[in-house]
Amino acid sequence: MIVCRSAAELDRMRAAGRLVGEVLTALKPMVTPGVTTAELDAVAGALGEAAAQPGEIVFSAARYRETRSVGMVVLEDETGEGARVAEALFDSLERLRVYEREGRPWLPHVTVVRFRTRPRLDPPVPDLGRFRPSDAAVYMSALRPTGAQYRVLESVPLGG
Repeated sequence: MIVCRSAAELDRMRAAGRLVGEVLTALKPMVTPGVTTAELDAVAGALGEAAAQPGEIVFSAARYRETRSVGMVVLEDETGEGARVAEALFDSLERLRVYEREGRPWLPHVTVVRFRTRPRLDPPVPDLGRFRPSDAAVYMSALRPTGAQYRVLESVPLGG
């Protein structure tokens, strides 16, 4: 059966896919000279294991937040499954000794702007509705003068 999606649904799905990639930002230091393909395969395997078991992941836009260099739309993890997948992945990566968990909790979000000087904006939160990510990805990001560039190294469907 072929499911036809509206343009709005496709936009939400793209945003969700990008969002899940944000979870894996910490992996970018892995892709450096000296890291073996076996180590990268282990990371991809950990991603696959964590992504294969989720229940229904549902996000919605909650608020705008700024750090010193980015503005983001923070998402509500309505079912808690997004956090569960992130925690399972972090646990696996720590066992592989390729990741050290940050001191702060995982924050589901979509980065919407990067800046050199924090503008202290207070925009309205966009009405994205409720959306479900379809995939999780390991990607490499690089900040360039023209902006952030992302390259997907591995992508897996959520739910196996």
